[in-house]
Amino acid sequence: MTYGTLTTALAGFGTGLSLIVAIGAQNAFVLRQGVHRHAVLWVVGICALSDAVLIGLGVAGVGAVVTAWPAALTAVAVAGGLFLLGYGLLAARRALRPAGAAALDARGAATGSARAAVLTCLALTWLNPHVYLDTVLLLGSVASDHGTGRWVFGAGAAAASLVWFAALGYGSRLLSGLLARPRAWRALDGLVAATMLTMGGLLLAGA
Repeated sequence: MTYGTLTTALAGFGTGLSLIVAIGAQNAFVLRQGVHRHAVLWVVGICALSDAVLIGLGVAGVGAVVTAWPAALTAVAVAGGLFLLGYGLLAARRALRPAGAAALDARGAATGSARAAVLTCLALTWLNPHVYLDTVLLLGSVASDHGTGRWVFGAGAAAASLVWFAALGYGSRLLSGLLARPRAWRALDGLVAATMLTMGGLLLAGA
């Protein structure tokens, strides 16, 4: 693996991780299932595989548009840069002025059966409009900025999803106490804000 390939993969990993660690129903569900040790493999697998498929669609779709219409690269870079800046500002706002419930709540019972857990996980993943913005549009647009290395970038982002959900599901017994603290999510949101604002600025500068 060359230095450039490794750098691109790490960029994808960092971008993907910054997007998926945001507080949300999906993360809370994975954490809750992990705390109760119920259908964890299914839940982690569905979340990671779904993200990989959507990221692949984003990389392929945006890449095809750019190949057919080179001027689309500029438009995609501007749109992606603005979106990243907006996302970063929202994360910065959460870090500086967190809401009272800014923590993952792992309390309550896990979903009753493995089938129910699978269906709930699929619904939380595929019926969430934000997942399409994050994976197909945003990660696809950022990946296109890497040209021929866009698939390496996408692979890095997919790896970040797998690592995060595996850590959240299987390490939930250790993470649940930490992630229930608003201060921990303020630190995560601060990291997300720094990453998104930096990448947004770089995208706009190169457009």
